[in-house]
Amino acid sequence: MIGIHQPVQIWVAATPVDMRKSFDGLAEHVRAFLGHDPLSGQMFVFANRSGERLKILWWDRNGLVLYYKRLEKGTFRFPATDQKCLALDGQQLLQLLAGSQIVQRAAATTMAGASTPRATTVQ
Repeated sequence: MIGIHQPVQIWVAATPVDMRKSFDGLAEHVRAFLGHDPLSGQMFVFANRSGERLKILWWDRNGLVLYYKRLEKGTFRFPATDQKCLALDGQQLLQLLAGSQIVQRAAATTMAGASTPRATTVQ
C-alpha cells in the first residue's frame, strides 16, 4: 500500500506511455507532455498501449517513487478524453487499481484556474 499522509492530486495520462520508461523518463514525460512538475508531490498514472500495465510516479518528499502493476487478466479501464490528463481522487485510484472502470465527468478547476476533466467510477 502507498502511504499517503496528506491529500494528493492524482493525474492520469490520457495517452499510452512506453513502459520501458523509468523514473527519469516518466518525470520528463510529466514535464514536457503533461506540463506539470514531477517533484510537486502529485501522483501521475500511466498505462501502456494494451492497458494491462500501469505505472504511478510520485514524489514523496524524499525522492521519486515508482509503483508498477501488471494485470494477469483483463485491462485497466481508463476514461476516454481529448485532454492530456484526467484528475482522479484517491478512492478512484484505488478502484482503478482494483479493476473498476473510471469514466469522465464534469471539469474541475486547477490551482492555476484552468478547467481540468474529473472522473467518476463505474463498477
